Amino acid sequence: MDGSTRGRVARSILVNGPSTAVALAELLDLTPAAVRRHLDQLLDDGAVEARDQPTSKIRGRGRPAKVFALTDAGRDAFDQAYDDLAGQALRFLAETGGEEAVREFARRRVAFVEERFPAALAQTGDPVAAVAQVFTDEGYAAAARTSPVGEQLCQQHCPVAHVATAFPQLCEAETEAIAAVLGSHVQRLATIAHGDGVCTTCIPTAVHEKTHEQTHANAHENAHPDVDRKVRS
Repeated sequence: MDGSTRGRVARSILVNGPSTAVALAELLDLTPAAVRRHLDQLLDDGAVEARDQPTSKIRGRGRPAKVFALTDAGRDAFDQAYDDLAGQALRFLAETGGEEAVREFARRRVAFVEERFPAALAQTGDPVAAVAQVFTDEGYAAAARTSPVGEQLCQQHCPVAHVATAFPQLCEAETEAIAAVLGSHVQRLATIAHGDGVCTTCIPTAVHEKTHEQTHANAHENAHPDVDRKVRS
């Protein structure tokens, strides 16, 4: 997708998820009419699709607002990862080294999560937000969101979605890496590779609170090492 206004509209949907024309106009500092013109072209190109907006609120008269979401073709415009070549390489790896070789490759591919998490945590101060930042920096357009049972890590984009359709080990390795940096089990609820609109990982409240406590304890120990040693002795 290019850097034109139409490209900015598409990228905003990629990063923020399905959006109304009014919401896009506010985010991009454009008029709703201008956004609708670009959305019409994106609809004609097959890059986005219009959906009914889910709502429990009682609306007045008039048509309900539509939300616009990227189609597979729209996502493809952002992917330049040589999916065919990657798929062929993984099939060769599976044939010559077996499934464990594919799993090991998948683990190494997501090594960036554990490598970059400490720096992101120091910057954000929040474990889930730190994981989201790490994935966003890698092109996943991730965000931390609150849910009734805790928090969710939502990835609006997946650079390897097409390859992961045939090789779910890539998704499994991501989940394992998230669990490793947060120090407990997490649950993948949805993946783009399986046809969902967003990759969603559930992080229970207890896990989030535990990680916060450990983070604060580590910060205190780093800030007051001499005091802590005296207390322990």
